This record gives sequence, C-alpha cells and structure tokens, in this order.
Amino acid sequence: MALTGRAALLALLGTLAVLFAPQPAPAVAGVALVLLALIAVDLLLAAGVRQLRFTRSGDRLIRLGESATVELIVENPGPRRARGLLRDAWPPSAGTAPRRLPLDVPAGERRRLTTTLTPTRRGDREAVTVTVRTLGPLGIAARQGSHRVPWTVRVLPPFLSRKHLPAKLSRLRELEGQHPSMVRGQGTEFDSLREYVAGDDVRSIDWRATARRNDVVVRTWRPERDRRVLIVLDTGRTSAGRVGTAPVPLAGEMPGTGGLYGGAAVVPGWPRLDWSMDAALLLAALAARAGDRVDFLAYDRAVRAWVSGASRTELLSSLVNTMAPLEAELVEADSAGMVAAILARAKRRSLVVVLTDLNAASLEEGLLPMLPQLSSRHLVLLAAVSDPQVAAMAAGRGTPELVYNAAAAEHQNAGRRRITARLRRQGVEVVDAAPEQIAPALADAYLALKAAGRL
Repeated sequence: MALTGRAALLALLGTLAVLFAPQPAPAVAGVALVLLALIAVDLLLAAGVRQLRFTRSGDRLIRLGESATVELIVENPGPRRARGLLRDAWPPSAGTAPRRLPLDVPAGERRRLTTTLTPTRRGDREAVTVTVRTLGPLGIAARQGSHRVPWTVRVLPPFLSRKHLPAKLSRLRELEGQHPSMVRGQGTEFDSLREYVAGDDVRSIDWRATARRNDVVVRTWRPERDRRVLIVLDTGRTSAGRVGTAPVPLAGEMPGTGGLYGGAAVVPGWPRLDWSMDAALLLAALAARAGDRVDFLAYDRAVRAWVSGASRTELLSSLVNTMAPLEAELVEADSAGMVAAILARAKRRSLVVVLTDLNAASLEEGLLPMLPQLSSRHLVLLAAVSDPQVAAMAAGRGTPELVYNAAAAEHQNAGRRRITARLRRQGVEVVDAAPEQIAPALADAYLALKAAGRL
C-alpha cells in the first residue's frame, strides 16, 4: 500500500479541523476514522498489481550513439481499471526516457507503452524491473508492486572509422591489379606480361618472353589472396586508460559541444580498448575485402573472445557482436599465455596484429621477451594508441609546474621511442598513432605490407 499527495492533504485538513474544534478528543477520533475509511475504500477499489501481465518487443541490437525503442505491453485481466504510474527501470547507462509513464488500462484490455533508450556504453543493457502503482478512484491510496520483465539490448561498437574504408579500398584495388601494379616480394603472385617502360624494376624483366619478342617484356605482380590475419586485442589494465576525446558521451559524463565526427557531442576519455576495437574493425573489413582470412582473439589472463572461420559477409557482424560485451580487466596481461594462445590458434604463417599499449615497463617485462618465438613463425605488427594529452604536456613552458609536466611527458615519450626501436630490431612492425588516427594508420600499415609483398 502507498499513500498519495491527496491523502497527505486530507490529513492536513483534518488536523486543522481538530485544532479549531470545541471538543478536540472526539474530533480527533472522528477525523481519524473518516480518513481510515476513505483510505480503506480507495485501496479496496484500486486495481490489483500482481494480476497485471507484461510482454516486451522492440530493438535488441543498436550501435553506440544510436537510440533503441522498447515497447512494453500491459494487459489487465482483472475486473477493475488499472490507473496510475509505471516505471520501467533500466541501468543508468541505458539512458532511459521517459523514466515514468502514465498508466490507464481498462479491465480486460491492454495498452502499449514505449521507452526510448540512448545508451552511453557498449555492452548488454538489461531491464531491471517494472514497478506499477495503481490508484484508487479517490486518488488517496495506491497499490504498488514490481515485476520482472526480461529484455536485453546489446550496444555494439559504433565503428566510426568506417568513413575511411572507401579510400582504403581504392588503394587496395590498385594493389590487386585493377590498376597497373609492379610490386615484388614473397607475398606476391604472377599477374600478367607487358612491355617494359622507363622506371620499371629490371628484376621484373622476363628474359624468355623478351627473347621471343622484339621488345623487352616485364612481369606484373599482384598480392596473394587468402592470407591469414589474426587480430589480437589486449584487454588488460593498460587498455582501460582513457585517451583522446569520445564522440559518444560515456556514462556519468557531461557532453560538450562540437565534435570530430559530424558534429557529435564530445567528452574527454574513450578507453584505449574502444579505440583499438575501432581500428580492429577497419582492418578486418579491409582484409576481408582483400580476400584474406581474418580471425580475432581477445586476451588478458585468459581468452575473453575468439572469432574464427567467419565468412567475408558475416565477419563484421560476428566481430561487433563479440566485441560489444568486452571490458578492460584491471589485471596485468599474461604475455606468455597470450603468445601461447596465438601459436595454438595460428598454425599457418600469418600476420599477427597485436593491439596493446607501448608501455615500456609493461612490454619489457612481459611481451618483449616472448616476441622471438612469435616473430619466428609469423609476421608481427604491434599497434598502440598514444595519448594526445602527453604531447600537449610536453610543449608546456612558463611555470615550474608546466616544466615539470613537460619533463614527465618527455620521459614517457622517450620510453615509447626506445621500446619502438627495440621492437623494430626484432622484426616487429610498429604503429603508434593518436586515437583518431590509429584506425587509418593501421590500415595503411596493412596496405604497405601488401604493397611490399610481405603478405
């Protein structure tokens, strides 16, 4: 049972009547009896809450930054009209609107109520409870109860870097020989013969074909297809750090104005994990269009996700569904376990792309000693998201505090340069780029490996 504002108003009026009554004691008893009678009658005539039936329908999959519509059908099989308020409770990050809905369902009928969700985080947003308060005809008492009505909306990564895909595909078409291509290397295969022109690589001259003709003939090459690409996402503690600016507001943060992507609201601090996911999606889309087989592994101290064998048409759908519930684990990544998981899954020579952080201390103690056994069997590319705020701090001058911050930033940058040099000496390709540039930079590195014939 719940009392409403009307009940409080009646109690106040009754109190005033008692205060000014000539005989207060009988007046108190009379007012109390009248109020109790009204409340009892109103409560008795209010529709029952437990008998109400609920079903849901609506969206189950959306991208971060979009809105979902979830419909709640309320059926009233009872003999009385159900009139009052309904609260469809979701987690705060679901961005529910409106929070409370008016309810008016005649006996034996049903009504459809609509809730709009604008989530501020990736992952599964699950409905909590539906709380209903039905009022009596006088509106001074109400019945209240809660129901579990399950529904889940999965919020997928937004894949903002897809805007770069047309330009990268155009470059890929050039490499595949739809435009003249003269690339050589272990990862290329013969395409066709044509006449020699100034500037061609003399190593491409086909001497047997030249002997049969009156002109010098060269071979053209195209990158091989059906190569293996394994994308490895480090979900350890370093992936939890927030860098850059978030085109989609995160939970509990106030959106700013302006934006990087079409005027979207911007707030500081997308996690490195989200930027890495965005880069992984662009690379996967590009590699799939190139005819390569793409697998995906998420790891920290255990395998968090694994996607393998998805067709080109199903790859992106599989990846975004797999990535959606992933969160950074606040533990140090197990580099030995990660390398063992990679070697167990990548039997053939592959391009292994590790998306992690260029944290000198973490890499020197963890991944760096394990790289020789990985790079001896696979081509390894390490991609990391840098922090633009560190670059801004390095330029600070004018006050002792700014100079101290600049020194700390330069120390960190020197560590990244040192670890990058060590990685490259071990034959590992390195991409270190700002958050907004990591996706296109990683795609460019993949295309460069294709062009050099290393894939």
